[in-house]
Amino acid sequence: MTKELGVGIIGCGNISTTYFKLAPLFRGIKVVACADLNPAAAEARAAEYGVEAQSIEALLANPDVDIVVNLTIPDAHYPVSKAILEAGKHVYSEKPLVLSLEQGEDLRAIAKAKGLSVGCAPDTFLGGAHQLARSTIDDGKIGRVTSGTCHVMSPGMEMWHPNPDFFFLPGGGPILDLGPYYIANLINLIGPVKRVAALATMANPTRTITSEPRKGEVIPVKTPTNIHALLEFQNGATITLSASWDVWSHRHANMELYGTEGSLYVPDPNFFGGTVEISGQDKNIQPLEPWDHPFGIANQEHPQGPMANYRTSGLADMALAILEGRDARCSLDRALHGVDVMVSILKSGDEGRFIELSTTCTQPAALGIEEARALLREPQEEISGNRVAAAS
Repeated sequence: MTKELGVGIIGCGNISTTYFKLAPLFRGIKVVACADLNPAAAEARAAEYGVEAQSIEALLANPDVDIVVNLTIPDAHYPVSKAILEAGKHVYSEKPLVLSLEQGEDLRAIAKAKGLSVGCAPDTFLGGAHQLARSTIDDGKIGRVTSGTCHVMSPGMEMWHPNPDFFFLPGGGPILDLGPYYIANLINLIGPVKRVAALATMANPTRTITSEPRKGEVIPVKTPTNIHALLEFQNGATITLSASWDVWSHRHANMELYGTEGSLYVPDPNFFGGTVEISGQDKNIQPLEPWDHPFGIANQEHPQGPMANYRTSGLADMALAILEGRDARCSLDRALHGVDVMVSILKSGDEGRFIELSTTCTQPAALGIEEARALLREPQEEISGNRVAAAS
């Protein structure tokens, strides 16, 4: 049996550089081709990273491609992933997987009929910080998680993204764009959600782009940009989630979980690293002792300093899961449950009522130190000693 699966990438925009740069860190995958509706974009990426530029049709027919990574805009995720499955290839999609449960169930049916796998980002919950938080909860160090808070709030995306239009259209917004990081990590830490309720608004019907090259252009807002949600988990925990692009500044922590024996303070789920803090009943908040987790070690230079970035670890885990016949951590079931949570939050905000979820899933298997090392192609010291600039 082959020990490596060929990877093709459809969609050669900003996020594709992350996959091209980081995929070589991992076992089980090798990027061999790319495609884009704009052939020039595919050709530029292919020249930069030494792969073959193809048309979408040619890539889907390429016998060297086993898994196709779908990096198109959210509204195109479903039709592109469906075409990939119908071509007989496994799919790994950027988040969100799809924009409705019906779309997700259709992908599930096709994948099952063809014996194919579907996976989806985010994989940041596999990071060293979040796996340390998982280990802390699993070991009972804060007792049973009963409640918590999550906050992801900023002024918006039009200040840095060159083409921010899709962020403010149906399929965008802070819940569908940033919510996946938080929801995936909550599923990792405490399991599936039972029901949700939310209030959803928007501050303005238009936005003015302040980034180049379209500075000054006004774009419409067609989706809520300020959402306050309540999530009830199947284990009884209740979590508040505030996601907004209408906030200039705040002092809320990214994620706090409260247990019967103490509290846990979890860093931003959009990133792999960070400091995890804990307090017991004495209310004395202290950082947890750092552990030697591979996906918490800085491997990139950022303006803010060295940072751990191991995106594509979910893709590599999926490839090895296919080869080893096991469950992938970034699986279809968990991604679709995350979609259910997000679209139900938006539905609740629109209808003003609690929404019972129709899907469920299991927690992913924890990714301990040895399991993470098994995903890497090179020794950790070699990776950390050869840092690369941040992907665009």
